[in-house]
Amino acid sequence: MKAKFGIPVPSLRRLPIYYRRLLQAVEQSSSFVSSEDLGRSAGVPGAQVRKDLSYLPECGFPGVGYDARALASQLEEFLGLINDKEAVLVGVGNLGRALALYQGFARYRLQIIALFDSDPAKIGQMIGERQVLPVEKLPNLAQRLHIQMGIIAVPVTAAQQVADAMVEGGITVIWNFAPCSLQVPPHVMVKCEDLAAELAMLSHHIRQRRLAAQEEAKQPEPNTEEY
Repeated sequence: MKAKFGIPVPSLRRLPIYYRRLLQAVEQSSSFVSSEDLGRSAGVPGAQVRKDLSYLPECGFPGVGYDARALASQLEEFLGLINDKEAVLVGVGNLGRALALYQGFARYRLQIIALFDSDPAKIGQMIGERQVLPVEKLPNLAQRLHIQMGIIAVPVTAAQQVADAMVEGGITVIWNFAPCSLQVPPHVMVKCEDLAAELAMLSHHIRQRRLAAQEEAKQPEPNTEEY
């Protein structure tokens, strides 16, 4: 599967991981980073890193590695990280509050400018410097401010209705944290984060490790007696 601009989706998902490693290198005053080093950060071999980065202008040097600062700048432009992005968030439960207060979005030039909820008890509350608004105001506000991105952090039963309101407001990119699929027009991109599914994968990994440890414990001790 490829993204609309040609790069395979798995490669696209690894680029932000490389970007974080490059920022660390710059902060540590390292001028160059090898493909193997970048690969370790993403759990892939160096050859895959070189293939992923082949979609960007060349900035690597054989036997030396990649210019950390130059490659970080190219990734910033390629991924649109140098552009300011404004978003609205619907659902200010525990997850929504955590997203609204997460400072790490600033590094990626993302600002959540408005919060919405349908619970009368939450409307009017202040989360950080933002007041929670009634969700009925979402379409009009998104249209007036030309917001392109919406974040959904509501229960499954309300997710589609929220998505419809976002589409009505002209939002074209939806980051969905509700564990369900959304029906949206073809021009609207939806990225789903199924936290329950991710937890299930981690639980399976823990179980497999536990079973492996149990099997290892059953192995007989080696016979060290001399004859």
